Amino acid sequence: MLYYWAKKKTTLNPLKNKLKIATIFLLGTLLAFSCDNVETKKGRFLLKGNEKLKENDLQTAIDFYSEALLIDPEYKDALYNRALVFQQLNKFDEAIADYSAILEKNPGDSLALFQRGVSLMDNGEYYKALEDSKNLLSILPKSWKGHFLTGLVLEKMKNYDEALEEFEKSLELQPENYEVLINKATLHYYLKEFDASYFALDRAEKLNPQEPNIYNLRAMLSFESKDFEKAMVWIEKAISLNPKEAFYFNNRGLYHIYLGEYEKGLEDINYSLKQNPKNLYAIRNKGIYYFYKGQKELALTYFDEVNKKDPDMEMVKEYIAKCNQD
Repeated sequence: MLYYWAKKKTTLNPLKNKLKIATIFLLGTLLAFSCDNVETKKGRFLLKGNEKLKENDLQTAIDFYSEALLIDPEYKDALYNRALVFQQLNKFDEAIADYSAILEKNPGDSLALFQRGVSLMDNGEYYKALEDSKNLLSILPKSWKGHFLTGLVLEKMKNYDEALEEFEKSLELQPENYEVLINKATLHYYLKEFDASYFALDRAEKLNPQEPNIYNLRAMLSFESKDFEKAMVWIEKAISLNPKEAFYFNNRGLYHIYLGEYEKGLEDINYSLKQNPKNLYAIRNKGIYYFYKGQKELALTYFDEVNKKDPDMEMVKEYIAKCNQD
């Protein structure tokens, strides 16, 4: 309903009118300054967090991102960056929560959806991760990322043939993606298709020779062929390119053991376990260390733990049998 007001003839007081205008202007200025101050404050904390991230001071980076989020709980950049750091620290529940906060406001955010899927996968929540990959494919049907995420999850579920199909679909959409090629090479390695693994790695290395995962996998292939010294050369290169990756230290620890450098091996394995206590490969390798140190009963406790959680892991049953031999 519309209301019309009868106009009354009024006489304006010039001084009073000027005061009213001045008051409105001052209020507007204060509001603008206040908004600008909020944006400046949260932006400053974000930048400080980013600087700490560059310095590899991850906890302080989290603290600064959290300060920004105290000012604005929906600050997307701070949520995303904090989630990425949580992922690096293997704090997957926290990472998932931050990505979910972004997706609650914007369900179509493909970056947050992809990273949440990866976090869910790393947290062992495979079916939820597959749900995110399906959503990603529906949002971006012509993007390689949806197939890549699906392949990663299927790989974790040990559905290697299906995972390989997803990586092939991903490569059809982006043939020069070295990340997909490395994961394809890894699947061929699991399937004992070593020539195909080397072929995919060669393609990946031409695209990005500074990618450490290439050399980690080359080390694994060398170990498979019992060339332990060559495996050590490759893993050292991987570590030189990325000294923060715990899995590389675990692999180097295993190679040290097979080269008879037991204490160096244990040091690397313990370092890896400190970074990720759930790494079953590191637990297995610690059992291998104790086996070669002659402590078979202690070794068996590690092998039994791994065998209960992943009965198909290579070398475990072999070493259990060795431990039970007189």
